[in-house]
Amino acid sequence: MGNVLHKEYKVERDDYASAGMVSSDIKQSLNAIGISPKVLRKIAVASYESEINMLIHAYGGDVTMDVDDDGTIRLVFADPGPGIPDLEKAMTPGFSTANEKARAMGFGAGMGIPNIMRVADHFDIKTGKDGTTLTLTFQVPES
Repeated sequence: MGNVLHKEYKVERDDYASAGMVSSDIKQSLNAIGISPKVLRKIAVASYESEINMLIHAYGGDVTMDVDDDGTIRLVFADPGPGIPDLEKAMTPGFSTANEKARAMGFGAGMGIPNIMRVADHFDIKTGKDGTTLTLTFQVPES
């Protein structure tokens, strides 16, 4: 299995002016290598929601994207903390711990993790006080 594409990104905490830039580049990069619109839509939703969660709730973090020649697309969102205090609640539609600043800007509806879980082919999350790592995979159907 070989790597077709590898990209790395930084997300800064509270950088609302840049919100969505990482997920936009992910979508453009995948579109450039011919990923289907149906798969792109799923990845766009998941990457945007994950990026916004890092920006609002974490201390920023790192995003990596890998596309393998077997059609697997892997996105990893890793932040240095503070972790998700109640993961079960965070996975509940409508539950949000977004601050007033985020809410005033239209974020924090509590649908981030539920939306990510809905569109990803595989969803894995590990969280603790030292940070959260979200690993998402998407499979490109063979044509």
